[in-house]
Amino acid sequence: MGERSEHVRVAVIGSGFGGLGAAVRLRREGVTDFVVLERADAVGGTWRDNSYPGCACDVPSHLYSFSFAPNAQWPRAFSGQQHIRDYLERVTDTFGLRPHIRFNSEVQQARWDGEARLWRLRTAQGELTADLVISATGPLSDPRLPDIPGLDSFPGAVFHSSRWDHDYDLKGKRVAMVGTGASAIQIVPSIQPEVKSLTVVQRTPPWVMPKMDRGINKAEQWLHHQIPATAKARRGLLWLVREFQVGAFVKRPKLMKAAEQLAKSNMRRSIKDPELRAKLTPDYTIGCKRILLSNDYYPALAQPNTELVASGLKEVRGSTIVMADGTEREVDAIVFGTGFHVTDMPIGDRVIGADGRSLAEHWKDGMAALRGCTVDGFPNLLLIIGPNSGLGNSSMILMIEASLNYVAEYLRALDTTGAYALDAKPDAVRSWNTEMQRRMARTVWTTGGCKSWYLDSNGRNTTAWPGTTAEFRRATRRLKLEEYALLRTAPASAPAATASPAEVAS
Repeated sequence: MGERSEHVRVAVIGSGFGGLGAAVRLRREGVTDFVVLERADAVGGTWRDNSYPGCACDVPSHLYSFSFAPNAQWPRAFSGQQHIRDYLERVTDTFGLRPHIRFNSEVQQARWDGEARLWRLRTAQGELTADLVISATGPLSDPRLPDIPGLDSFPGAVFHSSRWDHDYDLKGKRVAMVGTGASAIQIVPSIQPEVKSLTVVQRTPPWVMPKMDRGINKAEQWLHHQIPATAKARRGLLWLVREFQVGAFVKRPKLMKAAEQLAKSNMRRSIKDPELRAKLTPDYTIGCKRILLSNDYYPALAQPNTELVASGLKEVRGSTIVMADGTEREVDAIVFGTGFHVTDMPIGDRVIGADGRSLAEHWKDGMAALRGCTVDGFPNLLLIIGPNSGLGNSSMILMIEASLNYVAEYLRALDTTGAYALDAKPDAVRSWNTEMQRRMARTVWTTGGCKSWYLDSNGRNTTAWPGTTAEFRRATRRLKLEEYALLRTAPASAPAATASPAEVAS
């Protein structure tokens, strides 16, 4: 890398909720020497990338927003993609973040230089160095496409839900929707009325609960604007309800049976065909896979132009899709709702630690990070939505803000100790991860009898947080120096050394 590359104190990767939240927190901590590196040409992260028909959030609007940037004008109880993206644009402008953002600057590599005691980053727009790197790329940023024989020769349109082809008109087309996850159940009812035929390729049926959505009227918006405490109370109530639900997910999965009955009742209201109901009924405990919310998915499946095939996609022959059970259908377009690289985050291949290994190599046996934020051997690297900090029933914004508290603690620790870097101790990371997996053993994600994107190739849940959001906030409220090796510049007469907290204190 060049000798004269730009240097900043902090480089933030990504401008979704995590990246923008980090930028706001840095400014509040008095740090203005930072950049936000964004691979696209606009902010928004997953809410920029996912623009498919029907895209909306399954977390209530007043809970799915920053506590420091409340929005009194949410138009619906569960807001759509455009409203959330508009909100993030406003946050960017309100907090003066645009001068810090570098668009079209995808990070191609970030390498720790131990001799220079900094991170060297190579981006699509050039090179720079940073004292700290905050990775806020998010787990739902890089789409996962299955390796299907013959797909390359398919003559029609092929795209992933998060890379929707708005130039391709689905009207009157024969469409295959591959996957029945959170995106698919929004896409299916949105495109069903206009396509000629819709083949929904289902490998595993999801549990679908009613979505308690409604418009938020002008009077409510006026009240929340004029009396902010009302919006805060609304947010608090929404949070509290979801905190009470956590016990069933992580300690007593048998309590989920009541929710299963509600989901089955939801299905019976729309699906009258017993054979179709049988295909749509999961054989695992509700909550083991992500619980989906929809009022129109089942009605769309019951329409004459829609067919559910309960078998995975096996191959493609010309314009014919062939399922594992031998079912064949001619289609003009294939839409994949097959999820993202969650337990094998692509950014891991691009981040190189102190020993010359990539984060992906370091995590070859499974992702692990101390308090979801730091990794041994990767000094001054902080993760937002890192391993075991995901949620199955509440707002990820709560987890992001908790991690940002830890980022602030980290910065203060550098200032107060005089260290140029902190490096999480392997024993501390190992101890934290062991506790995570111990707690995970009795959760519905482990005992529910399903395979989900929460689990890695070893069958371990390295994604979800096995507790309440309040517990995570407590876990990230303070940085414990004993969990870190403090790297500091040695006197000129002595070699550089790793200092213990006791040595620094003395």
